[in-house]
Amino acid sequence: MIRNFRLLIEYDGTNYAGWQRQKHDPTIQGEIEKALETMLGQTVSVIGSGRTDAGVHALGQTANFRCDTRLTSEAFQKGLNSLLNKDIVIKDCKEADIDFHARFNAKGKRYSYRIFNHSVACSIGRQYCWWVRFPLDAEAMQRGADYLIGTHDFKAFEGAGSPKKHTIRTVYQARFRQDGEYLIFDIEADGFLRFMVRNIVGTLISVGISKFQPDDVKRILLSGDRANAGITAPPQGLFLIEVRYE
Repeated sequence: MIRNFRLLIEYDGTNYAGWQRQKHDPTIQGEIEKALETMLGQTVSVIGSGRTDAGVHALGQTANFRCDTRLTSEAFQKGLNSLLNKDIVIKDCKEADIDFHARFNAKGKRYSYRIFNHSVACSIGRQYCWWVRFPLDAEAMQRGADYLIGTHDFKAFEGAGSPKKHTIRTVYQARFRQDGEYLIFDIEADGFLRFMVRNIVGTLISVGISKFQPDDVKRILLSGDRANAGITAPPQGLFLIEVRYE
């Protein structure tokens, strides 16, 4: 009997070429599939809620896999955690409805981006943040982020070379918060384009150093032109926090 299992996954993406399996480089999906093959003696395809890029981390990635097995969800959680490297952890495993699909059933996602804003770089934790040495105007950055709220065409923030047929997304939250010397950007939407969060953060950094004004974010958004936006923020500051389902 074919059964469907839903995973909640936490991972440090530092040493991986992203989520999606690749022929020659280690990936999160690839490592989990190898562990499942060891447990089951059969090839299993793991479906993620979406890709994360090389170096990006997750606290709450969701995935599912189907297989013919008598193993319990608890056995899968324990078995996978014993086989996976310590930078990938299965936080939860539950049997799901056979029709559950981690990507197609997702209704929204929440990401956080960590910026270390100090004149001197950090050593500990450097793989989990973007070091920005110049003082940032967080209030101006928040005013720029406010233009992102709502339903818009986010083509101007889509990664070059990865066009989607539909680039309209609804952003529910886009806010900055201070945590000591870290400036953290939280964003939640019904979906994201490739590099969308990182391109938004790079643009808002330009606002923070007065290269752009806050209302330039609206102008960039309306232009639909990636060339008008800021740089792509590096991957190590980005965390997938949660995937939302009904």
